[in-house]
Amino acid sequence: KGKGQSESGVGPHPHRGFSPVTFVFKGGVQHQDSLGNNETVLQGGTQWINAGKGIIHSERPTKEMVEHGGENEIIQFWVNTPGKYKMENPDYLPLSKEDTPAIYKENAVVQIVAGEFEDAVGPAKTYSPQTLLRFETKSGAELSIDLPKSYNTLIYLLDGAIESCDKTIHEKEMVWFENDGDCVQLKVTKSARFILLSGEPIGEPLITYGPFVMNSQEEINQAIIDYQNGEMGSLQESFD
Repeated sequence: KGKGQSESGVGPHPHRGFSPVTFVFKGGVQHQDSLGNNETVLQGGTQWINAGKGIIHSERPTKEMVEHGGENEIIQFWVNTPGKYKMENPDYLPLSKEDTPAIYKENAVVQIVAGEFEDAVGPAKTYSPQTLLRFETKSGAELSIDLPKSYNTLIYLLDGAIESCDKTIHEKEMVWFENDGDCVQLKVTKSARFILLSGEPIGEPLITYGPFVMNSQEEINQAIIDYQNGEMGSLQESFD
């Protein structure tokens, strides 16, 4: 009982220096970590890990998914942390759909995970200015998203179709916006789900190795040593 979970998903592994962020669109993810967290994030929810100086975690399908089958649809991306904050203490934020602020517009629901949209503020803690939004829209929706001109901005479309800047964005496509305006205008031409990720460039050297994101090779080498010496904690998973 639970053996199926322990053989599925991603087992215990370390992170340092950034935030792995997971958007759950279908199904669910069970998270356990070296801080003692054991949480399940379901459809419509978000998992935000500030890895800081080091955390070990696992991500498994839910018990229900393993026992009864089903579909998991998730997107995970990594948010870099400025160098001066990379060695902060780690923390973990599980957000349910109900815990996530949302703005309801004509033919559109906008979830605010981080940053601001209209009069809503996202609950995720970020170490640099950024805005992360999730959209569920119907055909005909028109959206205007105000963002600082200095932000880098991208949109990834899970399904449907939207128009922006006289171009059509199709299912499974990602677009990157130039830093030449302070507003993103969108028109939904086919009911669509998509995410918008936007933030101030950090402007620092970036060195990565597996699960570590740092500013120099020396810092990467130290992360490996610290992990091998157990300084990122340990994780013994537990399943019902």
